[in-house]
Amino acid sequence: MGVSSSVRGGAVVAASVAAIMVTGAVALPAANAAEEGQSYFNRVATVPAYLNATPVGGPAVAEISTVTPDGNTVITTDAVGDQIAFYDITDAHAPVAAGAVPVDGSPTSVYAVGDYILAVVDGSDGDFVNPSGHVSVLAADGDHEVLETIELGGQPDSIDMTSDGKYAVIAMENQRDEEFTPEGKEEGDLPQLPSGELVILTLDGAPADWELRRVALAGLSGLTEAEDAETEYVTISPDDSTVAVTLQENNGVAFVDIESAAVTSHFSAGTSSLSGIDTEDDGALSLTGSFTDVPREPDSIGWIGNDLVATANEGDWLGGTRGWTIFDAQTGDVVFDSGTDMEYLAIQHALYPDSRSDAKGTEPEGLLSATFDGVPYVFVGSERGNFVAVYDVTDPTQPRFVQILPSTNGPEGLLAIPERDLLVVSSEEDDAEISMRATVQVYEFGADKPFFPSLRSEYVDEKPIAWGAQSGLTADPNDPGILYSVSDNAYAPSLIYTIDVTEEPAVITEARPVTVDGENAALDLEGIFARPAGGYWAVSEGATGPENHLLLLDDAAAVIDDIELPATVADALGKWGFEGVSAQVVGENEYVWTALQRELSTDPAGTVRLARYDVEAGSWDFFGYELDAVSDASNTADWMGLSEITVFAGKLAVIERDKLNGEKAAIKRIYSVELPTGPGLSADDADGELPVLEKTLRHDVLPDMKATHGWTQEKLEGFTVGTDGQAYAVTDNDGVNDATGETVFLRLGSADVMFGLVPDDGGDGGTGEGTDPAGEVEKLPSTGADAMLWLAAGGILLAGGIATTFLVRRRRLS
Repeated sequence: MGVSSSVRGGAVVAASVAAIMVTGAVALPAANAAEEGQSYFNRVATVPAYLNATPVGGPAVAEISTVTPDGNTVITTDAVGDQIAFYDITDAHAPVAAGAVPVDGSPTSVYAVGDYILAVVDGSDGDFVNPSGHVSVLAADGDHEVLETIELGGQPDSIDMTSDGKYAVIAMENQRDEEFTPEGKEEGDLPQLPSGELVILTLDGAPADWELRRVALAGLSGLTEAEDAETEYVTISPDDSTVAVTLQENNGVAFVDIESAAVTSHFSAGTSSLSGIDTEDDGALSLTGSFTDVPREPDSIGWIGNDLVATANEGDWLGGTRGWTIFDAQTGDVVFDSGTDMEYLAIQHALYPDSRSDAKGTEPEGLLSATFDGVPYVFVGSERGNFVAVYDVTDPTQPRFVQILPSTNGPEGLLAIPERDLLVVSSEEDDAEISMRATVQVYEFGADKPFFPSLRSEYVDEKPIAWGAQSGLTADPNDPGILYSVSDNAYAPSLIYTIDVTEEPAVITEARPVTVDGENAALDLEGIFARPAGGYWAVSEGATGPENHLLLLDDAAAVIDDIELPATVADALGKWGFEGVSAQVVGENEYVWTALQRELSTDPAGTVRLARYDVEAGSWDFFGYELDAVSDASNTADWMGLSEITVFAGKLAVIERDKLNGEKAAIKRIYSVELPTGPGLSADDADGELPVLEKTLRHDVLPDMKATHGWTQEKLEGFTVGTDGQAYAVTDNDGVNDATGETVFLRLGSADVMFGLVPDDGGDGGTGEGTDPAGEVEKLPSTGADAMLWLAAGGILLAGGIATTFLVRRRRLS
């Protein structure tokens, strides 16, 4: 969908390039649904790194990790705190932050072996000409005191160890200064001496007696700027004989015999060309770009057996090919290249970082090769997409995608603990201001189905439907298996998504652009309602009050009417406006309901408005809704507001939530109020009293959101009752901007039970029997338009149709 777009405040504007409605289906890549006999990883715990910070709650990251030989303590590098941090995972479902030890510099990697913990530490302090670093040898037991410091004579990056604990191999990067301009070159170019190298430590006797050998890697033929080797990542072969090292900026891989400390071979990682990818940072998820002959510039590397190596091609100054590659270790021949796989996985699961489209896309950085239950796997971490892709490499020429694991921001360290069936992912991005914190996450192997995704998209013409930032839900009035959703202004053009809930995970099968005068629109859609008479109601939130719009759309999603708030209300409304839309049908008239997220400046603090629009009369009236108090009044970043509204069986259901995420998230709730039978406050009645509706808690969604054992999402934004009688909710992933990007689609069970229409018998309540708000029992229509009318009209089954067209009395869009 090659689309450029613009959003000016909350106003309706046209996206300049036509989008193509995508529909239909092509067979998906493997394992989006559970496969019989396949075991999966299930996330079981998330621990914030800041619990090991000094003071607790301060900045902290969790980058590269290792585990003690007993498998019970994970150890991570924290370059922000200049320390090594410990996590007790004896109970993998309830890990405990167990403190940290300072290491006099910025740790870049760590490895636990026997009685010792080896932390490689960069002590350069920004001096690229005279780099320095050391190995801090810590005691594995007790208070982990530093037993010895071994100077390395340069800046280290990564470390690996032979399985017998005899040798440690360290990549000495001596990294370049990205702001320095070599003579005759561009800023950040190579060469920038001193060159990188390899260090081999022989762990014989006490740490003070360990022998250090150096292996020169400069001058290897066929590599980019070979005189300045930039060693990045090391991995030792399963037979302990050979270390493979990536030279990222040189676009190469070298092999060194550990016993002799001699370079045995090397090869260029070569180039790759891709098409059908997003290459523009423009707010549009457009798989129409390409690049040609870009250097792979591998970062992490792992062995597959003793003859093959796999690399994550993150790229650096000249390249990055957005995927991963398997090479023959002897010849350098490409055995497999993932091509667009990582990009398409991100798109399909709403984890694509559009802001990185003009750079390195999903940016595969970490790579791990490990065997679980006899099956060899490769795990590839997307630094910018916040996920780990899992592949079965039983046949290395045709790796089979197994599942995608969502993570917190910047998954850096990938650690396998096969003897305990555990995978640990540690992340490096930490921003306390927006409550997006670095974490250690634990995944357990052995589940019979993947826990993620709960919502994904289909492939159309060999590309996944692009989606994200779900901000509203509605039910199809005629099909009990279909919902519709919309995305907000994180992306353009504005789209209405069709969701098939008969599959698990639920599947987006179509993306239909909203249009204005035949052009694709760029809106901030915050709600959608599928009308039984056809077409949709939608709301677009504005940057200011007057820029909020209630929109009537036809079946093709073309805007045919644009309705504004009364000036007396709009002028008192800040940037938090329309959130959600629904409708009530009475006779041949419609009453459209929408919620205003925050208080008007003229209303009492803590009281927001529910707005009702009388379509026939063309008039608004308003009702008050009292918000819960914030859970922590001292947290100035928090506020309470509404995020959705849904008419159901004589009630208005709303989402009420706080502004918090992660472990601080406290209020994500569904309340209801009775549908008013009398008038509300007129927009023209400045001195009148706002009728406040009494609310009832229907469902606390927070436990459902926390059940993913991840970083609890902030924006619970969509809620609806399907024509199947089930309640559904969805989170807004903010387009992977200042958020983990993980979308949680929730199946909350029987709406009849949730709203007290039938007793909770522990089942799904799907009998079709319900009670109206007055308590009288009646038979509910089971499917189709009649059922939707029953829901919308508050329990009154209407005969006949409703008006399908309305006069456009108000301002037409131009």
